[in-house]
Amino acid sequence: MLKSKTFLKKTRAGGVMKIVREHYLRDDIGCGAPGCAACGGAHEGPVLEPQPLDPASSLCPRPHYLLPDTNVLLHQIDVLEDPAIRNVIVLQTVLQEVRNRSAPVYKRIRDVTNNQEKHFYTFTNEHHRETYVEQEQGENANDRNDRAIRVAAKWYNEHLKKMSAENHLQVIFITNDRKNKEKAIEEGIPAFTCEEYVKSLTANPELIDRLACLSEEGNEIENGRIIFSEHLPLSKLQQGIKSGTYLQGTFRASRENYLEATVWVHGDTEEDKEIILQGLKHLNRAVHEDIVAIELLPKNQWVAPSSVVLHDEGQNEDDVEKEEERERITAVSEKMLKPTGRVVGIIKRNWRPYCGMLSKSDIKESRRHLFTPADRRIPRIRIETRQASALEGRRIIVAIDGWPRNSRYPNGHFVKNLGEVGEKETETEVLLLEHDVPHQPFSQAVLSFLPKMPWSITEKDMKNREDLRHLCVCSVDPPGCTDIDDALHCRELENGNLEVGVHIADVSHFIRPGNALDQESARRGTTVYLCEKVNGLNLKWNFDTLAFSCIWEMNHDAEILKVRFTKSVINSKASLTYAEAQMRIDSAAMNDDITTSLRGLNKLAKILKKRRIEKGALTLSSPEVRFHMDSETHDPIDLQTKELRETNSMVEEFMLLANISVAKKIHEEFSEHALLRKHPAPPPSNYEILVKAAKSKNLEIKTDTAKSLADSLDRADSPTFPYLNTLLRILATRCMMQAVYFCSGMDNDFHHYGLASPIYTHFTSPIRRYADIIVHRLLAVAIGADCTYPELTDKHKLADLCKNLNFRHKMAQYAQRASVAFHTQLFFKSKGIVSEEAYILFVRKNAIVVLIPKYGLEGTVFFEEKDKPKPKLIYDDEVPSLKIEDTVFHIFDKVKVKIMLDSSNLQHQKIRMSLVEPQIPGISILADTPNMDSDEPERKKKKHEK
Repeated sequence: MLKSKTFLKKTRAGGVMKIVREHYLRDDIGCGAPGCAACGGAHEGPVLEPQPLDPASSLCPRPHYLLPDTNVLLHQIDVLEDPAIRNVIVLQTVLQEVRNRSAPVYKRIRDVTNNQEKHFYTFTNEHHRETYVEQEQGENANDRNDRAIRVAAKWYNEHLKKMSAENHLQVIFITNDRKNKEKAIEEGIPAFTCEEYVKSLTANPELIDRLACLSEEGNEIENGRIIFSEHLPLSKLQQGIKSGTYLQGTFRASRENYLEATVWVHGDTEEDKEIILQGLKHLNRAVHEDIVAIELLPKNQWVAPSSVVLHDEGQNEDDVEKEEERERITAVSEKMLKPTGRVVGIIKRNWRPYCGMLSKSDIKESRRHLFTPADRRIPRIRIETRQASALEGRRIIVAIDGWPRNSRYPNGHFVKNLGEVGEKETETEVLLLEHDVPHQPFSQAVLSFLPKMPWSITEKDMKNREDLRHLCVCSVDPPGCTDIDDALHCRELENGNLEVGVHIADVSHFIRPGNALDQESARRGTTVYLCEKVNGLNLKWNFDTLAFSCIWEMNHDAEILKVRFTKSVINSKASLTYAEAQMRIDSAAMNDDITTSLRGLNKLAKILKKRRIEKGALTLSSPEVRFHMDSETHDPIDLQTKELRETNSMVEEFMLLANISVAKKIHEEFSEHALLRKHPAPPPSNYEILVKAAKSKNLEIKTDTAKSLADSLDRADSPTFPYLNTLLRILATRCMMQAVYFCSGMDNDFHHYGLASPIYTHFTSPIRRYADIIVHRLLAVAIGADCTYPELTDKHKLADLCKNLNFRHKMAQYAQRASVAFHTQLFFKSKGIVSEEAYILFVRKNAIVVLIPKYGLEGTVFFEEKDKPKPKLIYDDEVPSLKIEDTVFHIFDKVKVKIMLDSSNLQHQKIRMSLVEPQIPGISILADTPNMDSDEPERKKKKHEK
C-alpha cells in the first residue's frame, strides 16, 4: 500500500517548492516473536525469545517483552545494556528519534540490537499497515510519536493474544513521561516507569544502581540552599552570542586547581581567545569539555591565572563560602590580570562515562556516596548505591545525570565495576577509557576484509605495479618491532649516480575505501603503543611484499636529480635492528651487497641531515623511557632511556625525505585536496622560560627564527656541564606547538617549523596511521596506479577526517604517557626507595620540577607539606629562582632526590620525590630514610579520599 506525504518548502531564491514523499506500508513485517503463525517467520536479524522467563518482576509476573519509549532509550541505556535485561522491542519511531538526538546512544543501541544473546528486536512500525499513524491537525511531532509508540504497544498485545492464548505473553510499555503513561493505562496497555520496573526485579537489586537519576527533586542536598545561578535558556544564549553580549567557547577545567578553568572562545579573532574563570559560582556547574556561553566581567573584577595547586579533598561539601575564601589567596600584580568571565549557560554538554573510585560516606547505612573521578578536571559525582562496601577500593565507571542548582556536586549513577585498583589489566582499561582510545576487539565484519592466510601475490595484484624483487632491499628497525612497514635500498647506477629507494608496505591495497576495515581504521586513526600492549591493526611484512616505492636518482652530494613513485613488489633481503645495521656499517670485514647498500645510505643521510640543519631544522631532545619486561609476569624489571645510533638517524632522514617528496607530488596534483601535516611556529611568549633559563647560565638563546634557535642551541655548551645542552633542548621541546594534519584547500600556511620544510605529509607508516593510507590513495591516483572516489576529493570531509586524526593522535600520546607513568610506578613499587642525581627543569612558587637522566623520569619536589611548619620561600619569576631558607635554586641546578612510590591515595598513586642534597635543615631528608606516610596508606586514605 502506498501513501503520499506532501509538504511545501521555501527555496533560497524565495520561491515555493512542492515536495511529495512516497511512504510504503506493508503487511509482511514480522513481530519478532518466533513461532508466530500470523507473521509466518518474516523476521529479520536477532529475534525475541519464544518464552521470556527472565527477569522475575513483582509487577509483571507473566512472561513479557519490554517496549521502551525514546526518553528511556536516551537516558537509561546503561540499564538496557545490562545482561539482566533481554527481550526488548525497539520501535523504528524510537530509533529515528534517538539517532537525531544522540549519536553515541544510537551507536550503543545498535550494538545491543546486534548482540544475539540480548534478544532485542527492531520493529519497523512506521511501515507496518496496522501500526502506522498519520500526524493529526494541530498535533505536534512529539505527541504524534508518543501516539505511534502507544499504538504499536497496543497492537503488539492484541497480536500476541492471537498468537498463543495459553502462554499469556505481554508487552510492557516503559515510559518516564507521566502523561504518556496515564494515556497508555487508559488504553489498556500495561505501562510502568523505568524506575518502577527496575525496582520490581527482585532477583537483580544491583540494577537499581544503574538507573539515571533524572528528577532533580529529592536528589539535592538537604538544606535546599541555592548555590549556583540559573542557566539561561538556549534561545537567550543564542541571541546574546549573536549580539556579542555573551561569548561561546569550550570549557577547560584546570588539573591543578579545581576552582579555576579557562574557556577557549570559538571564532577567528585572536583577541581574548582565552578567558579565565575562577570560583565555584563563576564555573556555574560547567564540566570539562562542555560548550558554554560566558559573560565577560568588568575589568575591575579580572583575575590572574592561579599558581597555587588546589585539589578538592572533600571538605564539608556545603560550605561553599570557605572554598571561595581559598581562592582569595591568589592575589597578584595588575600586569598579570587576564580577561575573566562567568558561565551563564550551557550550549552543549559533553559528558561521558568517567572512571574513578567510590569515596564511601562516613554515615553508616547511607546509600548516597561521592565518586572521585580519576581525571582531576572532573568534579566529584554524587551517586546512590547499595553496593558501596563491595565497590570500595575498586575502579568503577559512573555517568553524570544532572546538576541541580542547590547541589555542590552533580548527580550520577553507577555503570560498571572495572576491577581492583592497581591491577595491571584494570589500570590499562582505565587509561584507555579515560583517553577515549577505541580498544574493543575488531568485529567479524572488519576482520573479514583482511587478506586470507596463507596469502600470495596474484597476477591481479601485479597490475600497475613494478617488479623490484631483484633489488637488495632491507629493513632497519628497533629490536622487537612488530609493525615493520618500511625498507630501503641504495645502489650505484651505470652513469655513476646513486639510486635510493624507500619502500613502504602497500596497506591501501588491502584497505579499500568505504569497507568496514576502512571505516574502523578511520575511526581509530592511529596505533596506540602502551608499554606492553599495542592497540592497533598490524599487517606483517612478508618476504615477497606489495609496496609503494619512492625512488630518487642522486649524485654523491645527495642532490636529487630525479624522483619517481611506483607501486611495486619487493623482496626484503634482511630485517635488521639499528644495532645490527650499525655493526655492519662499522665492520671492515663485511662487504656484501646489504652492507654496501647500508654504507651508501648512511653517507647520503649524513649529508641530508647536515643540509637540513643548515636550513634551520631543530634537533630537540626528549627523555624517552623503555621498560624491560619480565617474560612471565610482564612486570617492568628494568627501565632505561633509549639509546640513539647513527642508523636511527639514517632511517629517519630517508623517511623525512620520502614524506617531503610525496607531499610535493600530491599537492601538485591535488592543490585543494592534499592531506598535509604542518607544525606552526610558537608565539614568542612560549620561549620566555627557555630564554630566562639560558640567561641564568650566561648563555643567549635567539628565537626570532627556527634557524637562529637551532644555531643558538648548537652554541649553548658548557665544558664544566656537558648535560646542559640536552637540558636546553628538552626545555625547547616544551615551548613547541603541536603538529597537526590539515587539508591543503582549507589552509594557506603549510610550513613545518621543526623540520624547516615548506611542505610535509605522512606517507611512511600506513600500518600504524590512517593519515598515511589517505596519502597513499592520493599518490596512487596521481601516478595513475589506482582510481579515485568522491570522498577523496571532498575537502570538507577531508577536513573532518583531519580533525578526528588530530584528536586521536593527541589522545594516543596522552595514553602512552599515562602507560609509562603507571609502569614507572610498578617499577618503583618493586624497587623500593632509591636516591638519584637530578637536574631542575622548572622552579615553581612552592616546588621544583626535576628530571632524573638515569630514568628519563620527571617529578616535582614540594617544599610545603600539610601539618608541617612552612619554610621561608622567596620566588623570583625573572631569574627564575626559588630561595628556601638560605639556599637558592635555579633552573638546571644539580640536586639529589629520593624517589619512592606514594600509595597513600589509591586513586592517584604517584612517584614522590624528596630533596636529599643540598642539605637544608628541616627540608632535606637522609637518602635511606623512608617517608612515614607512604608506609601507612590506610591511615591517610580516609583523609585523601573522604
